Amino acid sequence: MKQELAAGPGQVTHGQISDTRASDGPAADVPAAGMQAVDDDLLLLEHQLCFALTVAARNVVAAYKPVLEKLGLTHPQYLVMLCLWESSPRTVRGISDALSQEPATISPLLKRLEAGGLITRGRAVGNERALAVQLTAKGAALRQEATAVPGAMMARLGLTKQEVAQLHGSMMDLIKASEEPAADAVAD
Repeated sequence: MKQELAAGPGQVTHGQISDTRASDGPAADVPAAGMQAVDDDLLLLEHQLCFALTVAARNVVAAYKPVLEKLGLTHPQYLVMLCLWESSPRTVRGISDALSQEPATISPLLKRLEAGGLITRGRAVGNERALAVQLTAKGAALRQEATAVPGAMMARLGLTKQEVAQLHGSMMDLIKASEEPAADAVAD
């Protein structure tokens, strides 16, 4: 089975489906032609999970920008601050693990947050090799202003608290599944 435009034969589209298999001729040599149409449909950009996630992530982060500018934070800095509002002090490794980022990615963010007077960095007590990050009074106080961010984002995105919870749950399931080794890779 192949999809063809009503306007002319041989043009493949999402339009009408017609059977182009014949008992003789080149089409007869193509096995499972109907399966090919299904497989081709799976390769449409609009059906790709990776594409939807990429666009959604980019758009959601962009929607955060004007909300976070009021706090003087970028989105990556906001994520670091969220970690520290949960627990301070934290090691750089602890922050990078919580954010699923490499410590080298986190370090420039920490420098900017320190320059802004929101955090301090110093050696961790009991482990001179580890760098501890701690909120300053200014950084801790910023948390109160940040409590408005989730509500502002739900309003900007037109989502209810339940919809956000459902999306979050689905994303966390996807993250977990993507971090687990694939079943076929384990067998090798």
